[in-house]
Amino acid sequence: MSEPLFELRGVDKSFGAVQVLHGVDFKVYPGQVTALVGDNGAGKSTLVKTMAGIYRADAGEFLFEGKPVHINGPKDSAALGIEVVYQDLALCDNLDIVQNMFLGRETVTGGVLLDELTMEDRARSTLTSLSVRTVKSVRQSVASLSGGQRQTVAIAKAVLWNSRVVLLDEPTAALGVAQTRQVLDLVRRLADQGLGVVLISHNMVDVLEVSDRITALFLGRVAADIKASDTNHSQIVELITAGRSGDIGIPAATAAKSA
Repeated sequence: MSEPLFELRGVDKSFGAVQVLHGVDFKVYPGQVTALVGDNGAGKSTLVKTMAGIYRADAGEFLFEGKPVHINGPKDSAALGIEVVYQDLALCDNLDIVQNMFLGRETVTGGVLLDELTMEDRARSTLTSLSVRTVKSVRQSVASLSGGQRQTVAIAKAVLWNSRVVLLDEPTAALGVAQTRQVLDLVRRLADQGLGVVLISHNMVDVLEVSDRITALFLGRVAADIKASDTNHSQIVELITAGRSGDIGIPAATAAKSA
């Protein structure tokens, strides 16, 4: 296996007297989809926001391509090529696809005028590189898009900026069968292009279909870090709900160290 592209070691995070993350180790590999699973309150969102620089870790270290890095804010995370697609997508309905993809990062000419043609070309080429064929025009209003198309635009926006790691928070939530298929295919293509992809999902069918590795959190601790091919639906549910899996035959904490 290749070396991790992005790695967290012994990360702690507390909010007042409540400790949410306890010594979390987490690895993201290039060209792989790592599923992050856990029950509500397990610490998934806190871990993602810590990786994104929204929260600062209380303890632990971060490594990018094997070298120690400091993530003290979102700019530090973005500078490394780490992008997050949150569940609410953070898209503006009143703007078109191009305007959404470049929101806050617009290309200008002469320091004053928006370079609309360059932005259109870059938006179009990004969607093409991801084999996105469901969007008719990059000048479509986001308000006119389906749920699956919106998710596609949000993901394309994340990879537009030479991203190395993409964190996807419940990308198939509230989508129909056909739209879910489109998004899962896109998630797989991101990994096939060499990106490190983190998939946060409650849907174990999606997780097992598209993931290479699975990291399960239980009450803020890593219950297991295992290959997706070495587990099944019922084992993952046990890890999520009890922090261990009898079917695996060993405590999950041990499984995480030996995987």
